[in-house]
Amino acid sequence: MSRRYALRDDQWERIEGFLPGRAGHAGVTARDNRLFVEAVLYRYRAGIPWRDLPERFGDFRVVHLRHMRWSRSGVWRRVFEALAQDADNEYAMIDATIVRAHQHGTGGKRGAQAQAIGRSRGGLSTKIHATVDALGNPTRFHLTPGQASDLEGADALLPHTQGETVMADKAYDAQQRVIEPLLRAGKSVVIPSLRTRKQQRDYDRHLYKARHLIENFFARLKQYRAIATRYDKTRTAFLGAIHLAAAVIWLN
Repeated sequence: MSRRYALRDDQWERIEGFLPGRAGHAGVTARDNRLFVEAVLYRYRAGIPWRDLPERFGDFRVVHLRHMRWSRSGVWRRVFEALAQDADNEYAMIDATIVRAHQHGTGGKRGAQAQAIGRSRGGLSTKIHATVDALGNPTRFHLTPGQASDLEGADALLPHTQGETVMADKAYDAQQRVIEPLLRAGKSVVIPSLRTRKQQRDYDRHLYKARHLIENFFARLKQYRAIATRYDKTRTAFLGAIHLAAAVIWLN
């Protein structure tokens, strides 16, 4: 039987204890947790509709429903956060990337805005805001419609960053919104000034070169085809998938 996109045994051993239904856990014992997790990974990695899941994963409707339930209850987020406890907080980086929304990924309840879908230059899209640690491993996420400013991600993510030094590109050069709050929190700032600023802020150019690590992370995240092109109608399901994919990146 093909094990394409499956977890290695050592990877599974690191996360199985964080999942519902584990031995000794109150409530109904979950069946085939590993098969289910690998089914969700297969779907997002291959970029296929749920109904096209291989038969070995069982009824696709059951897999889809369970993914939605785990996304809503925060299971995927908790797995990710447990792994992210090992972050190297010497410094942190923030950035955002835009992903196109597939035509089947629109039409969610409460409207596109509520589901973090908006119309940007490339059409309907979602913007994924992320922070990573000093080694380029993800630490936190925030979703907005594609046309939203990068600063919306800064508002949501930077107050929680543990990094001693924060690196970002010129899009985050906002004195009152980004720079001053970070300095008040006792953090160093490595953010180039916009060209339009009369007084250019000095920054560590050598350290700034390490910012490619967050670009590398986004490249790894977009290896999941149903994330690189958003297939999910709901913000909750899409963010759940991002947390699961990011957890696997930590496992690697």
